[in-house]
Amino acid sequence: MRGTRADSGAFIGTNACRRKQARRRLAILIGIFFMAYLTLGARLVQYGISEPLQSASIDTGAHAVASRPNLVDRNGLLLATDLNTVSLYAEPRRIIDADEVVEKLALVVPNLDWRETHRKLRSDSAFQWLRRQLTPKQQADILALGLPGIGFRPEKRRFYPGGATAAHIVGHVNVDNQGLAGMERYLDQQGLADLRAAGLTNDTRLEPVKLSIDLRVQNIVRDVVAKAMADYEAEAAGAVILDAETGEVLAMASVPDYDPNEPSRRLADGSVDKEYEKGWFNRISNATFEMGSTFKSFTLAMGLDEGKITLGSVVDASRPIRMGGFTIRDFKGKNRPLSIPEVFQYSSNIGTAAVADMVGIDGHRQFLTRLGLLSKLETEMPGVATPTQPRAWKKINSVTISFGHGVATTPLQTAVAAAALMNGGYLIPPTFLPRTKEAAQSLATRVLKDETSADMRYLYDWNGQRGSGRNAQVEGFHIGGKTGTADKVIDGRYARNINFNAFVAAFPMDKPRYIVLSIIDAPRTGENGGRTAASTAAPMIKAILSRVAPLLGVKPHFDDPTIETRLIDY
Repeated sequence: MRGTRADSGAFIGTNACRRKQARRRLAILIGIFFMAYLTLGARLVQYGISEPLQSASIDTGAHAVASRPNLVDRNGLLLATDLNTVSLYAEPRRIIDADEVVEKLALVVPNLDWRETHRKLRSDSAFQWLRRQLTPKQQADILALGLPGIGFRPEKRRFYPGGATAAHIVGHVNVDNQGLAGMERYLDQQGLADLRAAGLTNDTRLEPVKLSIDLRVQNIVRDVVAKAMADYEAEAAGAVILDAETGEVLAMASVPDYDPNEPSRRLADGSVDKEYEKGWFNRISNATFEMGSTFKSFTLAMGLDEGKITLGSVVDASRPIRMGGFTIRDFKGKNRPLSIPEVFQYSSNIGTAAVADMVGIDGHRQFLTRLGLLSKLETEMPGVATPTQPRAWKKINSVTISFGHGVATTPLQTAVAAAALMNGGYLIPPTFLPRTKEAAQSLATRVLKDETSADMRYLYDWNGQRGSGRNAQVEGFHIGGKTGTADKVIDGRYARNINFNAFVAAFPMDKPRYIVLSIIDAPRTGENGGRTAASTAAPMIKAILSRVAPLLGVKPHFDDPTIETRLIDY
């Protein structure tokens, strides 16, 4: 009995010990779970009160591209704006299977360069761009692939609703939204680039920048020059409309051009399309040409302003001029003395050269310099070309320059100088931004006498009614101007069968407000088979003004125009 009691006590003691150990272990386990839950709770509280972390796939931090202001025309119509988009990047160190990633991305991303993408994914770098500016659908499709190490960053993409309509004025940006050409580049030059670098334009809505152009007029001008280039089988064509009282550029088009939404294109083999990129070249402000007989406007204005001639003067154009081994002839010459209006009407090289000779070499050069035709044009448009002229002016240079050979200027500055002939004698720098008449007058420089300007208005009117300007007339509107047909310089020589044609027009001639200049480069044909400016550049003016005159507020008059009689008998 005692042994049994002893064994029973030992058993009870053993059970009690086990229960005690079990309770201890349970307490430890509860403590561990409590500490774990306490730690998780603390971390959740920490996450709750801390700043939210940015997603690895959508980075809205310092890498976001800065905003640009909208560009609008003078009436508030949109020319350029920013769109929110995303770009695809990779973190190569997190890529598990580069081959799989390339294969899957190629299903979504068009024209993906497999070799280049594979190289980026296998690199040791922490970051690689794969494709900039994806569409929302492409982003959604890539997200659905669930690829580790692949992410997106928000960016801005510049969008031009009008496409190529005003490409050379508005310009374009690069993939980082930095201005490369046109007024887009001008904005960066005015301090926008500095603001971007300081991060002051990120996600900031900037005030729109208004330009001087009228999008309605711009669309018509671009349509006309593109049609002329095709119809006349020319290498290029262009036109500009300028407000003679303010210097505002209302429209400017040059073709070939390009779509600023797609400034570069690649061919099927992946190479850059160089032919397409030739459209970047703006022939109105970024190129110089010998402007041909349009320069006779300035030569006769010089003679009138210097008092060497009057509208009643007569010059001898009965025989060619021989000088320095060259012979100066008239195209379809009259072989007789000509009055000054006839010199202008018949575009006499001989008569114009005689006027230049009356003024002299130094006076000739100084006059063209005063009109801004020999120096680089000052305006907002980047990349304006610098005129060319002889290093040393000799008599033969002065003679040929008098009728538009030997000096090359931009068509835009030719239009600006022509505006000074029409507006009372004031040279006003051109602008692509809105400008009031008062602001224009504060910038204007008198370069001609008022009487000279009145005489030039008469000559433009005369030629518009009786001379080569007849092909530019629009019924109901009063248009004057001067044609210019120049032999084009090819490899340093004049090609007699290849022309560069221009027509500079002013309207309405009762009080000229607008200057319109058209150019067409190397046309193979023209109206009625002609290749001169009267058959090509002048009809372009007619096509433009017949559509834009009402938009510019010019009312038609259907009275028979009469030329003011101010000539003496001759």
